Amino acid sequence: MTGESDPHMRPLVQPSPVRPKRRRSFASILLWSVGGGLTAFLVAGFFVYLNEIPGDPPLSTRPSDGIVVLTGAPQRMTAAIDLLAAKRGKRLLVSGVNPATTDEELKKQIPDFARLSECCIDLGHEAQNTLGNAVETAAWAKKHGFKSLLVVTSAWHMPRALVHLEREAEGIELDPYPVVTERMRGQGWWSNPQTVRLLVFEYLKYLAALVRAG
Repeated sequence: MTGESDPHMRPLVQPSPVRPKRRRSFASILLWSVGGGLTAFLVAGFFVYLNEIPGDPPLSTRPSDGIVVLTGAPQRMTAAIDLLAAKRGKRLLVSGVNPATTDEELKKQIPDFARLSECCIDLGHEAQNTLGNAVETAAWAKKHGFKSLLVVTSAWHMPRALVHLEREAEGIELDPYPVVTERMRGQGWWSNPQTVRLLVFEYLKYLAALVRAG
């Protein structure tokens, strides 16, 4: 009959299924909470890392069996040569030297290198990163029977360098000698984007070193 609906006919438009809004909201809140907690942890850890970076080199150092300098900023090499000249160690290892760099070039660049290179300086060409520095240093110290080392590198690089060295050179006493570059001396370093970027990337590498060492 006209105007009457057939009870056996299905409606042309199906009602939309009810979606579990509450469950989806809970998952979003949980995801944001975990992400926020991880971010807060990383930020807090970054400030702890910054607090570990020395603002000045040590006023005095006790003598060690050997000295190792991890190549990088020129100030590191100068500081290491000065320590060797002051007899703070018997020998100096320059770890991570570019294979193309020769003794003659270093003699021209560093005043005291020529005087000390023949007796007391070894150039390590194998290391290509900080982990490689640690492996090269451990082998060198074992070769010479050294039980203590004075470690020379940039202040911001020292925390990560020590993590690798403590793992690879286990049983050897490490005495850090951080070199403070000009970019880290000023109180307003955080206003320099390049310095901030350097420290953030170094912090992430430091965390990776801790995970590997653990």
